Amino acid sequence: MSKARITVVGGGIGGFTAAIALQASGFAVTLLEAAPAFGEVGAGVTLSPNAMKGYVYLGLAERIAAAGVEPTRQRIQHWQDGRTLVVMDRADMRQRYGAPYVYIHRADLHAILVEAAQAGGCTLLTGAAAVAVEGTTVLLADGRRIDGDLVIGADGLKSVVRGLFEPEKAHFTGHVAWRGLAPAEGKLAELAAFPGMHIGPGRMVVRYPVRGSKILNMVFFARQEGWVQDGWTIPASRADLEETFAGWAPEVQAMIAAAPEDRLYKWAINARKPLSTWIIEDKVALLGDAAHAMTPFMGQGAACAIEDAIVLSRALSASSSIGDGLQRYVAARHERATFIQQESNANADRMQARDTELFGLEGLRNEDSLGLLDYDCRTVAV
Repeated sequence: MSKARITVVGGGIGGFTAAIALQASGFAVTLLEAAPAFGEVGAGVTLSPNAMKGYVYLGLAERIAAAGVEPTRQRIQHWQDGRTLVVMDRADMRQRYGAPYVYIHRADLHAILVEAAQAGGCTLLTGAAAVAVEGTTVLLADGRRIDGDLVIGADGLKSVVRGLFEPEKAHFTGHVAWRGLAPAEGKLAELAAFPGMHIGPGRMVVRYPVRGSKILNMVFFARQEGWVQDGWTIPASRADLEETFAGWAPEVQAMIAAAPEDRLYKWAINARKPLSTWIIEDKVALLGDAAHAMTPFMGQGAACAIEDAIVLSRALSASSSIGDGLQRYVAARHERATFIQQESNANADRMQARDTELFGLEGLRNEDSLGLLDYDCRTVAV
């Protein structure tokens, strides 16, 4: 079984992590990326210890940590006056969980993954847009047919492979977001040194440092109907942010003022409903957003994709057949990913409630209190 040919559709974080893990386990991996060249769009991404355990498993954790920033603390602040509501200590992440907590620019993470996949012997194809799957053959837009023994759909929110499971498209969640990067200077240097978020009725603002703490990654969220474009590079205006967050704390106004007008983007947050299974016999499997696209309000989307990738590779390696390995994968992952999907949605309601000053006073439900960081994709039973 170790010589089985596996086609991974999608060259994002989950797809590359799966390709690296599967190739290292002895499978012959071909990864298909629709874009003409490898390169990750977007800005920052949070890799909590449960995600980083996957990269410890692959021997990439220290390279990734060195390219990112390990925060020692985080805080949640009131939208109007900026007072601290909750503080999270992150100084002992390595000791407590056996892996670091890392902020990193997506492009920096992606570059490390591409290099590891190339070094591991994966076949990487760009300009390879999948349009259909027939059995275990992937049909490309240019007419090519990529044959294999298993197809893994890691092709994100708009997954072509997921179309084999259901006809519905991703649904709008009622939230939109703006993102931007700015030099961590002046007031923004203080915010980079103590990352976190401001929360308020129907809105929230997240910020954290990347690239040696020289850049502040900023994401602004709001409930907003009537705007449903979900591309990563749709231009936005600073005036839109100023109007949406009028009256918010001085720190938020400083971030808006620093947001680069020519590199400020807005998108609608879409998600998926849980599927009952992510596999079709011994032919197809889904992982990451293709399987369980969720809102970003638990910060676990990328982590779930990484966990999926490691557990899938372990399950296939431990099995005598592809079908058995896929069954083990779903049994090990489905309940957790579905739970995080649901909690992410609920967390938006908690963080954007009207009684902001009560947040965290009782029954705080976040990645820490829910035990999400304890999970270990390297050792969970398969």
